[in-house]
Amino acid sequence: MSINALTKKYSYQSEADKEIEGAVKDFGHLVPGIDNMSPSISLPPISKPTAFLRANTDDSVNPDCKIKIAHGTTTLAFRFKEGIIVAVDSRATAGSWVASQTVKKVIEINPMLLGTMAGGAADCQYWETWLGTQCRLHELRNKERISVAAASKILSNLVYSYKGMGLSMGTMICGYTPKEGPTIYYVDSDGTRVKGNIFSVGSGQTFAYGVMDANYRWDLSVDEALYLGKRAILAATHRDAYSGGSINLYHVTEKGWVYHGNYNVGPLFWEIKEKEGSFNNVKS
Repeated sequence: MSINALTKKYSYQSEADKEIEGAVKDFGHLVPGIDNMSPSISLPPISKPTAFLRANTDDSVNPDCKIKIAHGTTTLAFRFKEGIIVAVDSRATAGSWVASQTVKKVIEINPMLLGTMAGGAADCQYWETWLGTQCRLHELRNKERISVAAASKILSNLVYSYKGMGLSMGTMICGYTPKEGPTIYYVDSDGTRVKGNIFSVGSGQTFAYGVMDANYRWDLSVDEALYLGKRAILAATHRDAYSGGSINLYHVTEKGWVYHGNYNVGPLFWEIKEKEGSFNNVKS
């Protein structure tokens, strides 16, 4: 008897699972290839695509490369006693051109998980959305929510399999589970996966880190933590030309993430300058 026949004979499948499987099969008639859920990327039709892409897109290896990919953003996340604060700007740039001021750089993976975007917007949006489908499949198979560690590992394994092939991602996977508590993992397109308390990713990260390092405490109140996240991104948008637009602010708790609004950095700058007496180099 074949392995598939044995699996079919002895595996348990609930009525709900059968219904979902039937729906996928029915939908597969409409969309060819849906039954093959493993992701794939088209690669250059040459013998060594990794070397080809590095030579033509990585200016640190080849300063004269034909495609120089410029990145710019500021995203941050930090843990404190009441959960996790996630704050991001909203500017998208294409070289020195501001392409958009309204990019949503937080991917709402599920009600308990958030992912941030830095690097290539298309890569981050596609793969973090794909991660959401994997988290949902995990819930259906195991009848429990996926852990932050497992979700970040799925993404890390995926991008590592395409290391050196042109992906551009620097993301933070943030969430809360009863076993882990508030947890943040940094994952990038080289397959790096690091757990930590404070992360900032993007061209404005040094300015954001400066504010957070000076004001961060574990016992921050929720209001203080929200203000710190907002203030750190504001500092980055003030000094980094590739960051700007507005600030999106989230708070991750044991009950899930809560969205705390969108703040235009123009009016917010003058409001905080007057409140704190800061940014004294700027004259009103």
